[in-house]
Amino acid sequence: MSTISPELQALAPEMAQWRQRIHAWPELGFEEERTSALVAEVLESLGLEVHCGLGGTGMVAVIDSGVPGPSIGLRADMDALPMDEQNDLPFRSQRPGVAHTCGHDGHTAALLGTARHLVAHPPKTGRVVLVFQPAEEGGRGAIRMIDDGLFERFHCDEVYAFHNMPLLGFGEGSVRTGATLQSLGVFEIAIEGVGGHAAAPHRATDPLQVAARLAVEISGIVGRHIDPMEAALINVGTLQAGTTHNIIPASASLAGTIRALSTGVHDQLLARLRTLCEGFAAMSGCTIDLQLPHYCPPCVNAQEQAALAAEAMGEVLGADNVKTDLRAFPFSDDFSYMLERWPGAYLFLGMESAMCHHPTYRFDDNLLPVAAAVFDRIVRKRLG
Repeated sequence: MSTISPELQALAPEMAQWRQRIHAWPELGFEEERTSALVAEVLESLGLEVHCGLGGTGMVAVIDSGVPGPSIGLRADMDALPMDEQNDLPFRSQRPGVAHTCGHDGHTAALLGTARHLVAHPPKTGRVVLVFQPAEEGGRGAIRMIDDGLFERFHCDEVYAFHNMPLLGFGEGSVRTGATLQSLGVFEIAIEGVGGHAAAPHRATDPLQVAARLAVEISGIVGRHIDPMEAALINVGTLQAGTTHNIIPASASLAGTIRALSTGVHDQLLARLRTLCEGFAAMSGCTIDLQLPHYCPPCVNAQEQAALAAEAMGEVLGADNVKTDLRAFPFSDDFSYMLERWPGAYLFLGMESAMCHHPTYRFDDNLLPVAAAVFDRIVRKRLG
């Protein structure tokens, strides 16, 4: 590791304690009551005013130098995943079926550590807006905070977030200009036909046949309708129909995801999906209803802010350990909504672990002072 200030390094044990307290009592999106209470407790102990209730359980605090200057936003997500973890940690999840297997407990603790350091060593100008977001995991937490006035109440000139990345080694980081994470669209297709006896298919309108054929056609959209130089993915994750072997069901359903690195390609995928549904409805006589319950755009880093983040990481990790030419990752994060409004950057800090969302995933507490140091360097570069 290149340089982490002694003052920040001294906060590592306290950040680990916060992280482990959050880890032991994980909460799903929009249910982060206990986590929010801990965050508010820490921020208020620093003398900061805590603005609660944005996006339900989200909150914001501002560190103001009192001197005019830019406003820098730093964001951390707080929610856990609906799964069990597999470990024997003394602070393992106390909630069956809920676990911090994506590291949002670490993101939150790192931003709390950053807050403590910035209060003790304020920037020379401007202000820092600390955003603690609920429900990143498919829950639309960012857009809920925006709908509750995040942009209007807490203006930012730039905004930054980090994610731990087991695909990189500890002591490595990455950030890129342009699209860095894919969009995510969830689709649900309900097919209504006419059920009947399996021995008399001519008296039924079989939605299962339609669902099966539609699933196959959906899987071919990318290969036949999208420029092969573009990143695009459409996946059918579920197909449900029927109750037994000799009944033609009256209904069937499909669900899946759409991902792309540009909104244009995402829109192409969605348009083709709509066309398929309309065509199969006309051909089969079934009623097909396409619903889109969730969408977040791709995360797109601004050139200037990505370069600044790379410099900040280089000062902490060493310039040779910061990668700026990696391909975008095929994941998604609703921080993208903030990047649509404010220029900024989403960056990755490496650590050794099973991949995020795996039951044996384990956040490395050694990453906490690293992340806080990177956030601190970003702030200093802009605000002094």
